[in-house]
Amino acid sequence: MIKLPEKVDHIVMTDEPLDLTPALLLRAYANGIFPMAEHRDDPEIFWVDPRRRGVIPLDGFHISRSLARRIRRGMFEVRSDTVFEMVVDACADRAETWINPEIRALYLALHDLGHAHSIEIWENDVLVGGVYGIAIGGVFCGESMFSRRTDTSKIALAYLVDHLERCGFTLLDTQFITDHLASLGGIEISRAEYRRQLFNALEINADFLRYPVGDRPYLILQRNSQTS
Repeated sequence: MIKLPEKVDHIVMTDEPLDLTPALLLRAYANGIFPMAEHRDDPEIFWVDPRRRGVIPLDGFHISRSLARRIRRGMFEVRSDTVFEMVVDACADRAETWINPEIRALYLALHDLGHAHSIEIWENDVLVGGVYGIAIGGVFCGESMFSRRTDTSKIALAYLVDHLERCGFTLLDTQFITDHLASLGGIEISRAEYRRQLFNALEINADFLRYPVGDRPYLILQRNSQTS
């Protein structure tokens, strides 16, 4: 596993092509920036450092009554890291995506190194939803999610939030805020506040593999005080 990057190792913003490696990508995340491409066929990658950052407070995730009912029904099985590559590909399987082949390969490499993880929603052994992201210290950088059934991305996110809190994480970074994420409790904070939370979280030795995922669905609802 790659050593946790020091927060003082700043990424130099440049227009020159960079030899992207898993280690460099981790350094970027540890300094509050992340890579994107314009679309899947564009080989150029650029760094993004938003002025306003999206986060989901782990104690503020909102589970609606309808979402709670879906979780209680137990229609889906929840797994983690069993088909990480399939989750990434499902997230990229849309008309517009920022996941080009190089970014995809980097995430797969980080998964092999233990820094990238997926939460997967299954229906009768068919992958129907999921979310994936990067874990360093006590921060989880959510990258993308997808649904092939009603609310399956929300279910994946609900399990992710619960799992991160159980495993000692303190920060869930969503990069940007959409109406969809705002309805689930996502908020926007300043770049300075994000970096403050990020650097504090990097000091924490959280472990994504500390507990199994999806083992106690009813406790997700009991622990969530925002159900309405």
